[in-house]
Amino acid sequence: MEVSELLKKVRKIEIKTKGLTNHIFSGEYHSAFKGRGMSFSEVREYQYGDDIRNIDWNVTARFQHPYVKIFEEERELTIMLLIDVSKSSFIGTQNQLKNEIIAEIAGVLAFSAIQNNDKVGVLFFSDAIEMFIPPKKGKSHILRIIREIINFEPKSNKTNISLALENFNNMVKRKSIAFVLSDFIDENYADELRHIAKKHDVIGVKVYDHLDMELPNIGLLQIQDVETGETKWIDTGDMQTQKTYKDRAVFYDKNYEQSFIKAGADKLKIKTEQSYVHVLMNFFKKRA
Repeated sequence: MEVSELLKKVRKIEIKTKGLTNHIFSGEYHSAFKGRGMSFSEVREYQYGDDIRNIDWNVTARFQHPYVKIFEEERELTIMLLIDVSKSSFIGTQNQLKNEIIAEIAGVLAFSAIQNNDKVGVLFFSDAIEMFIPPKKGKSHILRIIREIINFEPKSNKTNISLALENFNNMVKRKSIAFVLSDFIDENYADELRHIAKKHDVIGVKVYDHLDMELPNIGLLQIQDVETGETKWIDTGDMQTQKTYKDRAVFYDKNYEQSFIKAGADKLKIKTEQSYVHVLMNFFKKRA
């Protein structure tokens, strides 16, 4: 992509997402995530009404009197964006490709975070860790993130969400709010998701297209799997072909739903044909 074209796209996303942040999401973001990060402050004697789950049993045993741990809200949060850059995200039958919507959502979250004085970091993944940008503050940092999202060329076309989650957990030691932005056309990530959800606040943002869920009936068609590169001819009007395609889509969707439910992690789904603004707004309000 030419530099002038890239800068134009970055500027377009900046104007749109920053505008949404200023006028719609600023208060909602703060309400949704304030107090999610808590740090230990002190130990004091138990008082009537204190949560017994906060009792410090070691100190209590030492002084033969109940003591509780006091926590305070961490004023600075760390937001991590785990962004799927595999080739399946470069698809879209509506107004935008999946990766373009992912870029805008990432922009909204990033600008909301810096407006709240939080740090933002990014991990780009395919079936490998493509790039890691450590959490930082500042507008120039956010614009770099958006620039990378738009112009990033992955070395691999495939997807491995489990690998991304594992590496994220190893790279980011501090408790973070982690948004996983992907179409979740993958499996076998449930165990790793449960593991990291014990430490981090994880939200799965599934961005998908009508084409992911249903094969259009347009007769004989040569298709290519964008992740494997395999090419073959199929009859899109064949009922068994349609069923196989649909079953595959349902499998991945159920796997996504069940994996996040079992992990106790939040999830939201956004179609390329709908406005992500309303979906994000409802999500923030639900968490507030």
